[in-house]
Amino acid sequence: MTDYTADLELAAQLATAADEITIARFGARDLQVTSKPDRTPVTDADVAVEDAIRALLAEHRPQDTVVGEERGGEIAAGRTWLLDPIDGTKNFLRGVPAWGTLIALLEDNKPVLGAISSPALGRRWWAAKGHGAWTSDPLLGVRQITVSGVTAVEDAYVSTTDLKSWTEYHSRDAYLRLVDAGWESRAFGDVWQHCLVAEGAIDLVAEPIVNPWDVAPLQILVEEAGGRFTDLNGEPRHDNGSALSSNGHLHDVALTLLTRD
Repeated sequence: MTDYTADLELAAQLATAADEITIARFGARDLQVTSKPDRTPVTDADVAVEDAIRALLAEHRPQDTVVGEERGGEIAAGRTWLLDPIDGTKNFLRGVPAWGTLIALLEDNKPVLGAISSPALGRRWWAAKGHGAWTSDPLLGVRQITVSGVTAVEDAYVSTTDLKSWTEYHSRDAYLRLVDAGWESRAFGDVWQHCLVAEGAIDLVAEPIVNPWDVAPLQILVEEAGGRFTDLNGEPRHDNGSALSSNGHLHDVALTLLTRD
């Protein structure tokens, strides 16, 4: 089995470099904001973070491919670092602390390492194939994490990002079936909710529309925590446009409930 210790150490260095930029720009009055063709916002902090990470990877892993949300690139055979400099940009803009930098290492387009840093929450999560899933926070320090043991859907804590996206990209009725079957629902949104699945705080996260950089590190985090990650068709892929994270026990019933009418 491959030892990813050195790559995990580098990912932590990349995340720290990102944190220095994002925290300095979080809530800044001179934050520069533009819109992409899909009308999603991008800030000067997004671009600065990606450029900083790319520079460090060019220094430490010059042989690896790098692909990012802002600067683009193409996934290659072998090793590719996939970057989302700020996931949850709308939260970042509004002063909501639930956002983070996402860093994934892919081998032949399969996530083998993920690092997620949410400095405004004081949280970081990381995982690599065969190394388990871990988190750190100011209260409890560094600890290994696992998914919940909930086995009945009526006891499930469910989250998504935006209810309106279900109408546009999948089926609002399908998502509401899952909500009605579960115990409680929230919209923790974006990166944080998948991390909450990995640490056992919630049981199911469903998203009808995602990009590969949104979820690649979250797939390996959830899997190494003992959970399951697929698209809404049940395929264990980060790059098929949708996402379902679970503790594993509830995955199949969730897929059934989320089937389009």
